[in-house]
Amino acid sequence: MTSTLFVVSEHGYWGEECIEPLTTLEEHDVDVTVATPTGEPPVVDERSVDPDNVGEETADHVREVHETHPGLNDPQRLAAVTADDYDAIVFPGGHGTEWDVNQDTHARRLLRNAVTGPDGTALVVCHAVGILAFTRDDDGGFLVEGRAVTGFPNEWEAGIVDDDDLMPDGRKLPYWVEDEVRAAGADWDAELDADTSVTVDGDLVTARGPGSSARGARTLLAELGVETRADD
Repeated sequence: MTSTLFVVSEHGYWGEECIEPLTTLEEHDVDVTVATPTGEPPVVDERSVDPDNVGEETADHVREVHETHPGLNDPQRLAAVTADDYDAIVFPGGHGTEWDVNQDTHARRLLRNAVTGPDGTALVVCHAVGILAFTRDDDGGFLVEGRAVTGFPNEWEAGIVDDDDLMPDGRKLPYWVEDEVRAAGADWDAELDADTSVTVDGDLVTARGPGSSARGARTLLAELGVETRADD
């Protein structure tokens, strides 16, 4: 059976960016394991389950899966898992990733091994794309240098934080994803004129944000050679 590892933030993952790929993969008989930096259950960003922000249907679906999914309620520790045990690693986004997943040594190791190893694929979504700014390859260079990627754009970030980079909940955003990933040498294009943005460069798949998570999941299935239904 095809297997995937979801690396999810304990500081606030964006609901749709985790739940849409997770449920899509499971619906196609892909085995899903969830891991967090400390092994504690991940936290969902409350803004991503606010019906006024995402709609009632999405909010209800995300809350239901978040509260009932076995993996989300009893995750593995990142330090205890290895990329070789999975066909793909998925990094859902959300601002919370900037405080834990993107800075985590074990998360970076998983990403590096999935992308540069003989087998494996990685799907990185939205703010989690920031991990590419801190992940080195085996030769010490940036993993993302020269790679085509998409991710959460500065233009969208500017509509969320204030002039001091403070978020609505008062936390200070430590960095802007686009700035850092560009500085690491990425070929960045968030395709702002397109409804969705998903980019494939070798074994690295990146998705721009919540609206691209469904397409990102389908793209990952294709990369894994999993046949999708005609109505997907």
